[in-house]
Amino acid sequence: MDLPANLCNGTVEEMKKLRRLGKSDIFVTPIGLGTWQFSGGRIANIGIWATLGQEAVDEIVRSALENGINWFDTAELYGFGKSEQLLSHAILSAGRKPGDVVIATKWRPILRTASSIVRTIDRRLDALSPFGIDLYQVHFPFMSFSTIENQMEAMASLVHAGKIRAVGVSNFDPDQMRRAFDKLASMGVSLASNQVKYSLLDRRIESNGVLQTARELGVTIIAYSPLEMGLLTGKFHENADLLRRTPFLRRRKLRKRLQESRPVVEALREIGNRHGATPAQVALGWIVGYHGDLVVAIPGATKVRHAAESARAMNLRLTDEEFSVLDRLTEKFK
Repeated sequence: MDLPANLCNGTVEEMKKLRRLGKSDIFVTPIGLGTWQFSGGRIANIGIWATLGQEAVDEIVRSALENGINWFDTAELYGFGKSEQLLSHAILSAGRKPGDVVIATKWRPILRTASSIVRTIDRRLDALSPFGIDLYQVHFPFMSFSTIENQMEAMASLVHAGKIRAVGVSNFDPDQMRRAFDKLASMGVSLASNQVKYSLLDRRIESNGVLQTARELGVTIIAYSPLEMGLLTGKFHENADLLRRTPFLRRRKLRKRLQESRPVVEALREIGNRHGATPAQVALGWIVGYHGDLVVAIPGATKVRHAAESARAMNLRLTDEEFSVLDRLTEKFK
């Protein structure tokens, strides 16, 4: 497998960690950094995340990079460009230049036609400047005035124009994935990824055909919310005060699942103790390891230590028995 020139300066160990996004020429670490929480207090994160300023974002991104993460996922909808702007500033602040990192972002389909994919691409590039868009994704398969086929035609045109490197989708079901895949293939472009919710507490993609379809098509699964908004870290089980201080929408989501998740967190903690790892690291290790190279994950981070902890999960190697224990314990969440 030939690696792009900009990745060939890494160590052998770093190269082993990289995974190809679908059949594209993009190689990423098994764990990236999700940036929904970088929405800057705008509507996308009200009631979910506390507002993070540029200085905090700079520190989080620097920590992710220093601990081996090479890619970031953002979206137009995250603060209507605010997350993209904060992210690009942070990467520059960390001393990285275009070509050093992989950036994924998403087009917002709400009440738009496919023509806006092409018409608004320069806004996305301006928000991320001087960095380009490696993976451009349709954020979800509904609320657009255009068909999936028309959207994929527009996306493929951006690849051919050199505006983006690869095309992905998000929250697509098996049929929608196949439609996107087939239309892109007819235009000589491959579908690189499908970004979906996936965690030990939400394994629906294993039973609804999404995971199997991705495997058949050679499409990478990007798992968002792999820690269930922090629930799988175990911190809310240990300290109820933390839950009370969490923004109201997130607090409501977490409280509903606190008791049913407790046995899972206890198992994560027990396994982690054997490896010198945290429950969060074990949860991430399962997500990116149980299905081979098929799944990569994008946990978020609101503090520097969160980014470092997630990145270090890439060094964790669970045993077959540990994979099986967690599989059996969480089967009911499929």
